[in-house]
Amino acid sequence: MDTLPTAIVGDAYTSSHHWNLLCDLVDLDNRMAGQEGEAEGAQLVKDAFDSYGLRDASITEFEIPGWWRGSSSLTVEHERTHAFDAQHETVALPGTPSGDVTAEIIDIGHGLPEDFQTTDVAGKLVLASSLTPDGYGRWIHRGEKYGAAVRGGAAGFLFRNHLDGNLPPTGSVGNEDGPGDIPAIGVSKEVGKRLVRYCEDSETRARLAIDCRNERTTTRNIEAVVGPETDEEVLVTAHIDAHDIGEGANDNGVGTVLVTEIGRLLMQIADDIETRVRCLVFGAEEVGLYGAYEWTETHDLARVKCIINLDGAGYSRTADIYTHGYDAIGEAFTAVQDEFGVPVEISSDIRPHSDHWPFVQRGVPGAQGRSVADDSGRGWGHTHGDTLDKLDVRDLRDLSVVFTAGILELARADREIPHKPVSEIRAATIEQDYEAGMRNAGTWPFEETNTTEDDD
Repeated sequence: MDTLPTAIVGDAYTSSHHWNLLCDLVDLDNRMAGQEGEAEGAQLVKDAFDSYGLRDASITEFEIPGWWRGSSSLTVEHERTHAFDAQHETVALPGTPSGDVTAEIIDIGHGLPEDFQTTDVAGKLVLASSLTPDGYGRWIHRGEKYGAAVRGGAAGFLFRNHLDGNLPPTGSVGNEDGPGDIPAIGVSKEVGKRLVRYCEDSETRARLAIDCRNERTTTRNIEAVVGPETDEEVLVTAHIDAHDIGEGANDNGVGTVLVTEIGRLLMQIADDIETRVRCLVFGAEEVGLYGAYEWTETHDLARVKCIINLDGAGYSRTADIYTHGYDAIGEAFTAVQDEFGVPVEISSDIRPHSDHWPFVQRGVPGAQGRSVADDSGRGWGHTHGDTLDKLDVRDLRDLSVVFTAGILELARADREIPHKPVSEIRAATIEQDYEAGMRNAGTWPFEETNTTEDDD
């Protein structure tokens, strides 16, 4: 079939299934990877798949490095003693080790690669903004800034928000097999601005103290299928986990419930789908993409026609697709845009973060499905402010139509989406200037031997 039937569109525009599930997810309060709320959220998703009639709904568990929040504080000496230890001022970054260090604070500005190249950070507490300047050409991820601080010999890392509201940012800094190398906290814009002012006045020393728990735990992936039993399949994915300081409503409650809604809508036309669709919700994205990597390492990727990963949707009702150079995916969403007469922004850029990346780095066709945001960076994401009241059910309805129609287009038997050689993905990642930063963050996935591979 070529189009999404009018009856399905009408269903989507009156549906509250996704909103009701989203309410249930945020009411769990804490869906941190490997903790109880994530497990409860996974069961809610499986129950939704079962209730909508999708086949083979399952939960698969596996081990990851876990992290539990304790206390954290920053005590600054500048003319007098200033203690910042309230959650609206500072939060420990997941994956940080416990630590108690006293050192000079050095303001590294935006934390760009060139900032670290021209500044000696050895033995210092590095203060870096969460902002990437407009026009820089690519986004500088938190992990890249933290990794550059580690490589420079820093004693600790202070990640300051660039958005108002007493909202210290969170985000993982852990290594693949355990905690990161130096203690790290997020500080609100308001505290960060004060620290910048102190550093401008004179040398400023501070004590960074963090108490937390790092030990092994269990996460899980949830999946179900709809459509025919074909040799290949289209994946539509999101992640169930969220950071413990907020509700995780947008990041990534929205993506999760959109996956279930897409499955629900497709079930009504299951006999007309030409390629099997797998609805797949990963665990432990926020702390290292563990769920996606686990799936890629335990399945035959030659059978994956493509993956559309929903992460960063919910900012608005206008879909935003990053195709990683897979033009056929962009063409499918252009067809949706033409069919419905709604805006869909499409970019061919690489985005080497979130759960599509373990697939794309292996040459599997993949895109990240987001929605257009006005604010720079994550907005409310990764803060206390990521709450349900920021969202609108009408946006979810619009996005569910666009993404369901896009998945249906990608599932057409005559729409070919060839895999790429790993060497081509590697070259594009280098061309878009990600290599140095990913090496700093410890996430560079390409070995020199990969350059001769034709497929993975």
